[in-house]
Amino acid sequence: MNELRPLWRLFRPYRGWMLFGTLVALLTLLANVALMAAAGWFLTAMATAGAAGVTINYFTPAALIRGSAILRTVGRYGERLINHEATFRLIAGLRVWFYRHLEPLAPARLQQYHSGDLLSRIRADIDALDTLYVRVLIPLAVAGLSLLLFTGFLLFHHPVLALTGLGFWLLAGVGLPLWSQVRGREPGRRIAADEAALRAAVIDGVQGLAELGVYGAAEHQAQRIATLSRDLIAEQGRLSSDQGLTQAGVGLCANLSLWLLLWIAIPLVDDGRLMPPHLAMLALFTLASFESVAPLAPAFQMLGRTQAAARRLFAIVDTKPAVSEPSAPSPRPERFDIEFRDVSFTYPGASRPALSGIRLAVPQGGRVAVIGATGSGKSTLFNLLLRFWTPDAGSIHLGGYDILDFHGDDLRRSIAVVSQHTHLFAASIRENLRIAAPEASQEALESACRVAQIHDFIAGLPEGYDTWVGETGVRLSGGQGRRIAVARALLKDAPILLLDEPTEGLDADTERELMRALDTLMVGRTVLLITHRPAGLDWVDQVLVLDQGRELARGDVSVIPSALQTHLLPL
Repeated sequence: MNELRPLWRLFRPYRGWMLFGTLVALLTLLANVALMAAAGWFLTAMATAGAAGVTINYFTPAALIRGSAILRTVGRYGERLINHEATFRLIAGLRVWFYRHLEPLAPARLQQYHSGDLLSRIRADIDALDTLYVRVLIPLAVAGLSLLLFTGFLLFHHPVLALTGLGFWLLAGVGLPLWSQVRGREPGRRIAADEAALRAAVIDGVQGLAELGVYGAAEHQAQRIATLSRDLIAEQGRLSSDQGLTQAGVGLCANLSLWLLLWIAIPLVDDGRLMPPHLAMLALFTLASFESVAPLAPAFQMLGRTQAAARRLFAIVDTKPAVSEPSAPSPRPERFDIEFRDVSFTYPGASRPALSGIRLAVPQGGRVAVIGATGSGKSTLFNLLLRFWTPDAGSIHLGGYDILDFHGDDLRRSIAVVSQHTHLFAASIRENLRIAAPEASQEALESACRVAQIHDFIAGLPEGYDTWVGETGVRLSGGQGRRIAVARALLKDAPILLLDEPTEGLDADTERELMRALDTLMVGRTVLLITHRPAGLDWVDQVLVLDQGRELARGDVSVIPSALQTHLLPL
């Protein structure tokens, strides 16, 4: 249960809604029990009065029955309305809370997690936490308060009735829930793991469908998904079987309690210590009272799933970011030159350094290309400059200040990135562009797209800038996606521009068009270009060649040996 304690602090903003929902649920339960008990008393009293030929005031009990029926109906609607509202607010708040803790971990601390697993945590695991509020906290509070009232009601009629009723309530409300919790702990944990694995496998299958088809592995992936599905269904079946047993157990307790009550109360009626209408009232009251404890066993059965979900969430939330933020405010540089001073870095678990003793100075407005084979450390330079990782040795300076003195968000406001892996969200072109400048006007969007040579294409679409790009921008080509990335960088208007192999995977014509757009974008900005292609080298001032994390050569393009160009810059 330790995993659930921190959640109570997160529930603080919603405790008013939770308290209100609990009170409405309690009133609804009491109205239902009062309706059953009053109806039993009323019918029996009317029959007894008719047989005896005496008059009876039926207005008061009739009003009580009608009032209880109305209150029960309104209460059940209100309970669902209030608790659904509270649940949706709670889940929305938890997702925002989780994302705020997730964001500082990207990308360094999230590399070990599959995207499908992270999706499962932010969606399914947080959804599972509503069990704690709707199915555990409210039923527990309602059961506890109602059983105090019910015990007092029976105690008023006879102590033995109160004792026997309390015994069966505790058996159904404590014994069975504890049994179901023990039984459901491991299946609940496995369900959380199976759901995450299944979601990751499906995402892998959908995103890599083309590759699976090419290599004939689609059937194998389908079998893997089917196996995970069967495992998940099997665990859910075990929980369903146990849930049926616990519900049967609650029903058995209710009937045994009724039988024992009648066995004790009938002699009291014979002795005249209990009126006949009260016997019917107590019998129906006893049956109805078990509604207060009936939800507890299923709730505690799913507690294992809730605990597993909480553990998975806090495993992320409790992770320490790879880069610590400074306590002081970020400096405000007056210039935007970049300098790497003997920078070395090794990724966790790697056998060799990704960078070793790198020195590089890029003056404000200067353009430098970093070239090298895959794995030579080019992208690591960008990761360190963006403060996704911290150098193991040496330092990186921007405008004369160590970048460790900057808060990550403040540093990245000065940097625009155009990458070979342009991410487009499942939204419109307009919304994807406004990621860089949320308040940008339509005129600003069109101006940036004209420079990026994508406006004419967008304007020719039936819905123009409101065109939906699809998941990961599937409705656009690679070149079109890159040009939207260029337009984003223009809208951001940052003084530093990082180009991470922006022409990778494009045909020659598209590459030339994109480089013309990038040439316009680079004007007046400090530029670092990562590439292993010749495109763009005519626009840079110097070239740094890396090999296995070390500097191999430096200078302008003319001083790089032609043999080395042929090896590192294949056409």
